[in-house]
Amino acid sequence: MAGFPGVKAAPFTYASHVLAVASAAMVLVWCIHFRGGLAFESTNKSLIFNIHPVLMLIGFIIVGSEAIMSYKTLPLSHEVNKVIHLTLHAIALVLGAVGIYAAFKFHNESGIDNLYSLHSWVGLGTICLYGIQWIFGFVTFFFPGASPTLRIKSLPWHVLFGLFVYILAIATAELGFLEKLTFLESSGLYKYSSESFLVNFTALVVIFLGASVVISANAPARGDAPQGYSSISEN
Repeated sequence: MAGFPGVKAAPFTYASHVLAVASAAMVLVWCIHFRGGLAFESTNKSLIFNIHPVLMLIGFIIVGSEAIMSYKTLPLSHEVNKVIHLTLHAIALVLGAVGIYAAFKFHNESGIDNLYSLHSWVGLGTICLYGIQWIFGFVTFFFPGASPTLRIKSLPWHVLFGLFVYILAIATAELGFLEKLTFLESSGLYKYSSESFLVNFTALVVIFLGASVVISANAPARGDAPQGYSSISEN
């Protein structure tokens, strides 16, 4: 995919790393300090739910972000970067699936209906599309591998669809922050409390993270380079 003329990827890549660390720290402070911690088994079912935002942000979005930018950040050979790219996306997919499982587990053990909100609909669709994208990338570019002609034709669509799914993941996270904070405030949380501000600022940081990753992925490594992000070459 063609990059943005005159725009270098490096500043946005560095910004993405900083924003990823910041958002990870913020969601951990929220779920551990304000919400009481994390647990797969607990009489306090909220601790089960807390696994969901932690894994969806750190495991799914942040690891996925690093997978997208791996070709820009790691000074390794193309084949090594390809394996890292594929592996990080697989880790993100698995952790995302565990995060979704935690949400279902919380709902089922709390007597709450499943899949009633836009957040849940978009989220489930996003992780399904993510899985399809990973399988397509694996069989086309890794093993058994398509013909060189098909790989050349598929690469732009692979990159475009991957960024589309990534943007969907960011949008799903924003819907999740909004939904959870609305529930908390409806249950008595003060709208101008420290926790409310933390959740809103975390959501803002995630938006900036997503924007930085997309720009980094599309911008060339050098300002004068003719091409932008190329996750998997045709070789």
